[in-house]
Amino acid sequence: MKLISWNVNGLRAVVKKDFVETFNNLDADIFSIQETKLQEGQIGLDLPGYQQYFFYAKKKGYSGTAIFTKKEPIKITEGLGIDEFDDEGRTITLEYPDFYLINSYTPNSQPKLKRIDFRMRYDDALRNYMIELSTDKPVILCGDLNVAHEEIDLKNPQTNHKNPGFSDQEREKFTELLNSGFIDSFRMLHPDEIKYSWWSYRFNARKNNAGWRIDYFVVSNNGQSLIKNADILNDIYGSDHCPIELDLNTKGE
Repeated sequence: MKLISWNVNGLRAVVKKDFVETFNNLDADIFSIQETKLQEGQIGLDLPGYQQYFFYAKKKGYSGTAIFTKKEPIKITEGLGIDEFDDEGRTITLEYPDFYLINSYTPNSQPKLKRIDFRMRYDDALRNYMIELSTDKPVILCGDLNVAHEEIDLKNPQTNHKNPGFSDQEREKFTELLNSGFIDSFRMLHPDEIKYSWWSYRFNARKNNAGWRIDYFVVSNNGQSLIKNADILNDIYGSDHCPIELDLNTKGE
């Protein structure tokens, strides 16, 4: 089973840049996107064979998540049950027989870390939710988690230390998540590989590959046997992020 996750930085914008062609070429079983930046009724996507689930932010043109899936879920859950996060459309969960899939657009802590407290509360709430679900069956978290965990995960760690996405607080929360029973699937399979999933639009960052790895598939320890392969598809354009992939060992495959 192939899972794809992509922060599209505006679904309407990326649809004008061959999104549907890329989507069809990737041929994922489940395709999660973040930062849709739209409200209900603002787009109509023709994706034959896929069910479409959107979770919108209350604020227009902001945040938002969606999942397109060939596999009908047992249950769809919008949000974490906490209004301050759910009003921003940041989290959607699909339950399947073998696992839960959580699609997250984690808050950016903003310049000078002005939103770091909000971000810390979100990280805690998401981690607690994942721990609770993992007592039932494996959990797979995907999305833009807005943190480069280790120095290997960004081009310029020294100059970015304490900046949003590479602050001590954010990195420690990610460590806390992993220590509570979860696996960074890409890093588990590729412990020394340098590959990025986001590049600033400034300073020719993508051309120079001055990027950050801030998009993840995180899998609960009890789902480690599901992990077949993980990759970062950095040859695909259309957003300031590129898609990431997780291939699963599932029953019948």
